[in-house]
Amino acid sequence: MKKVLVTGALGQIGTDLVLFLRDVYGEGNVVASSRSRKEGHILCENGIFELIDVRDPKSIDEVVSRHKITDIYHLASILSAVGEGNPQMLWDINMNGLYNVLEVARARKCAVMVPSSIAVFGPGTPLDNTPQDTIMRPSTIYGVSKVAGELLCDYYYKKYNVDVRGLRYPGLISNAALPGGGTTDYAVHIYYDAIKHKKYSCFLQEGTYIDMMYMPDAIEGTYMLMQADPAKLKHRNAFNFCAMSFAPEDIAAEIKKIIPEFEITYDIDPIRQAIADSWPNTIDDSAAREEWGWKPKYDLAAMTKDMIDVLSKKLK
Repeated sequence: MKKVLVTGALGQIGTDLVLFLRDVYGEGNVVASSRSRKEGHILCENGIFELIDVRDPKSIDEVVSRHKITDIYHLASILSAVGEGNPQMLWDINMNGLYNVLEVARARKCAVMVPSSIAVFGPGTPLDNTPQDTIMRPSTIYGVSKVAGELLCDYYYKKYNVDVRGLRYPGLISNAALPGGGTTDYAVHIYYDAIKHKKYSCFLQEGTYIDMMYMPDAIEGTYMLMQADPAKLKHRNAFNFCAMSFAPEDIAAEIKKIIPEFEITYDIDPIRQAIADSWPNTIDDSAAREEWGWKPKYDLAAMTKDMIDVLSKKLK
């Protein structure tokens, strides 16, 4: 039986992922961790929770050893918009944290899943149908850390045979947890404001197309990758991974089909707009489809209906 550790478990991906993995492996076999507790958070109140600061390799190793961990899903990181405000902190957590996790995995013979991002791409990358293998010269510290992280993970696989795998996540949309300072956060907040206020002020301008994915698809795809036959994986670190591409006005139009009085306005955040403009409009995820069978279940219409159904009950 696998014993799983999820770092950064209280973030947007981690909350959903831990609950999914506990359904698969059992509550006692999945350890959630973060560098601090959140009062009342479901993962702090239920199941196994450990305090881990990924900048401290001893704290990682102690938990991995004590719980006999076989698989680490390493989600602890600083996201794009927050990182531009404090690049030094981002590098410390994202890169030194990754190095520490890989070193523990090497010593303890753990498999590792490491998220990458569409932020690895930059202004010189083809914007439409961005290839799996292409130029990666990002203009953000977050993107730089993700490119470096992909290369470091490749090195640990080739040099030490650490079974490390990764996905270039697009913008992720969840009905369970709010995002934590990314450029695509608007695509979550818009649903909350549509239900509560029937209006939303968007920090990205019309016509800003970014690849997105509904969280159930992201969690399912993450699990699928870690179950995949390693002999078939040519692009371990990391796979292009997507489901849909839309601009703010597209998501607003879908919301209006369900909430006709909804209105969207625009108050552009120049920092996040510049980040979004440096990312692709659409990416080619054919390698993921061919190498481990990736196929999303949700498009924009299906996601919008489910988000509004779930959040309408949640926000009563």
